[in-house]
Amino acid sequence: MALSKIDWTEAALVALARDGLAGIAVEPLARRLGTTKGSFYWHFAHRAELIAATLELWEQRDTTEVINRIQALCDPREELAALGAGAYAGAARGNAHAAVVAAASDPRARTVLERVTRTRLAFLERLYTELCVAAGQAGLQARLAYALYLGIGELRRADPDGARTGHELDDFLTSAVELMMPPGFAPA
Repeated sequence: MALSKIDWTEAALVALARDGLAGIAVEPLARRLGTTKGSFYWHFAHRAELIAATLELWEQRDTTEVINRIQALCDPREELAALGAGAYAGAARGNAHAAVVAAASDPRARTVLERVTRTRLAFLERLYTELCVAAGQAGLQARLAYALYLGIGELRRADPDGARTGHELDDFLTSAVELMMPPGFAPA
């Protein structure tokens, strides 16, 4: 079975989440995919192209598609609650965001990370503004909600044995969503 460019990129995204930027390496990915390096070179001229495609896929799936899905809810309170629940659960269970943050010294990762961060913060700020949070306060609330997301991801990395499961995780995530809601609003 011939592998496609997206097969390689998806495998690289899994490797990025698990092993960081160093995990995007041709030979180990070829072994995991049960193929040869020749398959890789059919789709990519070099590793840097795969890294770029992987970061693009991460941005598309974890930012663009998430925002599009959330906006379809058409109620800013529901959108904020759904965004928080999904994002905080992803951070608690482990996702590629922490790996991209860890790779931010690499200019390729830094550029994508900065763009993703700006997009996510702007979306959060818009949601808070739609909930009638004052303009300056909406930006602050967006940064606090995003800081909570980043912190949950870092806590998972710093204390992997303390990872919550089952009802404990559900309670933790419910509390996180409650914390991100502006004063006077309950989650949807």
